[in-house]
Amino acid sequence: MTYTDDDVNEAIAGELALLDPAVRASRARLERLLDPEFVEVGSSGRRYTYEEMLAWLPDRQGGSPDGGPRYEPSSIEAVVLAPGLVHLTYETDLEGGRTRRSSLWRKRGEETGWRMYYHQGTPVPSGAE
Repeated sequence: MTYTDDDVNEAIAGELALLDPAVRASRARLERLLDPEFVEVGSSGRRYTYEEMLAWLPDRQGGSPDGGPRYEPSSIEAVVLAPGLVHLTYETDLEGGRTRRSSLWRKRGEETGWRMYYHQGTPVPSGAE
């Protein structure tokens, strides 16, 4: 498989979709964006699996089919680590709280597309650069 800038753009589009409150509230949409082997390390240090995230995410802040607060991303950077593996880093703001984020997106084939394989978010303390 050969990967292009379009592939990086697809990974970024998937990341941005996961910040959309309506997407976060939809199990079906999350299933299409998260890899079945997905793992997240939350800001608490807790590890979340694919199934845990599908059950947990719709009820969390930033997830509502009716809108509600929305994560505002900035400073998105992408690096292709290997064919089928893209690393994204960026920051989000949600109601004044800033978080630095890191995600790995992978593509196993044309039929599944790009899916988030790993994610970690670290809160940024007030006044930190």
